[in-house]
Order: sequence, then structure tokens, then C-alpha cells
Amino acid sequence: MADILHRIGIKSSSIDEVYNALTSRNGLAGWWTTNTQGDGKQVGNILEFRFGDGGFDMKVIDIIAPTNVLWEVISGHEEWVGTTISFELKHDNDYVIVLFKHQNWKKPVEFMHHCSTKWAIFLMSLKSLVETGKGAPAPIDVKIDNWN
Repeated sequence: MADILHRIGIKSSSIDEVYNALTSRNGLAGWWTTNTQGDGKQVGNILEFRFGDGGFDMKVIDIIAPTNVLWEVISGHEEWVGTTISFELKHDNDYVIVLFKHQNWKKPVEFMHHCSTKWAIFLMSLKSLVETGKGAPAPIDVKIDNWN
């Protein structure tokens, strides 16, 4: 199994603000994709994320407010199905540190390299959303190749 791991510091005195951006429909639509449906604040809920002609459905499998969010990918690109996505939040002085994990890839295929870069771009969008009030979610995100 292979994993994508990222760490980002978001200048914020409120861990709740970052947590809300990871669990509310409006928060998720503000940094990941504007075409987001669902509520990520309750275990068992389904989140729907759409990107152009594709997308992913995530099941919320664990929530510990305001420090941990864990999703399982239940539909979408075959390389993603069965993987888990987690966000661990903690304070570090004037920052909320986000430890991001996209775990349990079957193997490190080329698409995983693409996704690692895109996750970094979207995590920077999350940082921008919290720090300035404006993220860069799909479809206005930075495009890196023909996979977007």
C-alpha cells in the first residue's frame, strides 16, 4: 500500500474555522470543488465531490470535532475506491497545522503522482480560504496537466 502525505500550516487562531472548512458543504466548496453536496459533520454521511466529467463519493467514517476528519472513498476513480482520506488538526502558536493523509493506494501508479500534486494545490486553496476568505476550488484551481 502507498500513501500521500502533506503538512500545511494555516494562520488562524481558530481550529474550529479550519474544521468547518473540512466538514461543511460551503467550506468544502470553498477550497476543493464548487460542485460539492452533503454534510461532513456526522459519521455515516455521504459527501459528493464532482470535477468536470468525474468525481468521488466519500463516506464519513470518523469525526472527532474539532481535530480529526476521516473519509472512505466509496465511488469514483478505481484507484481511489477503498482508500481513506484524513485530516488531523492541531494548534502550533498562531497556526493550525493540518496533517493530511490519502492512504491505502494499492500501488503508486502515475495517477497517484498527479493526485499528490493536486492535493497540495487544494490544501493551499484551503489555506487561502481560511486566511483570506477566498480559496481556489475546482473549476478555478491550478491545472497541472490533461488530467487537470
